[in-house]
Amino acid sequence: MKRRDFLECVALLVGGVTASQAGFALTSEQQVYLATAPNFIDKGVSLFSEEQRFIVAEMAEQIMPETDTPGAKQAGVPKFIELMVTEWLNDEERKIFMKGLEALPSIAENRYGKGLKSLNEQQVLEILEALEEDASGDPWFSLANLSGAFGDEYKSPFICQLKELTIYGFFTSEVGSKKVLRYNPMPMKFEGDIPLVPNESAWAGKMI
Repeated sequence: MKRRDFLECVALLVGGVTASQAGFALTSEQQVYLATAPNFIDKGVSLFSEEQRFIVAEMAEQIMPETDTPGAKQAGVPKFIELMVTEWLNDEERKIFMKGLEALPSIAENRYGKGLKSLNEQQVLEILEALEEDASGDPWFSLANLSGAFGDEYKSPFICQLKELTIYGFFTSEVGSKKVLRYNPMPMKFEGDIPLVPNESAWAGKMI
């Protein structure tokens, strides 16, 4: 099974949604895997320290904040990220992610003179913005880039990995699929050009 296929399976297992809610058309191999897969929702992970777990959760919440809809924390994104870094990233990608994560205490101390768990929301946001500015030349930020942060030929920086995992984890969660995107559980015909009015969200599932 390709890594992206595995990612889709684990997203479903962690997020508590069906393939149609998340917009996936599962292959037969994915269906077999899901039928025998372990319960990832309850799976314990211990890759991150308590401080690292805290800052990943706070950063994810800044990327997908709670507004009139739930944010990353409520969608279970922080645990999704730790699971993906533990089990889905390859060794090189995991090394990049962990190196970026391990650099954050020094960044917080140098900028604000305090530890990560003492940062307020604005300070977390400022660190995210600084990381994004430093990585702004990466191909991940290019218009219409489809390769993502985890391509076989190029490995993107920590901030790109974090943002991609946060967005993916959020929109494949039950919260993201049902409370942010519009979900219609009834099959319907495919219509490839349906205009959206202002403030109208996209559909969660694929039309069949």
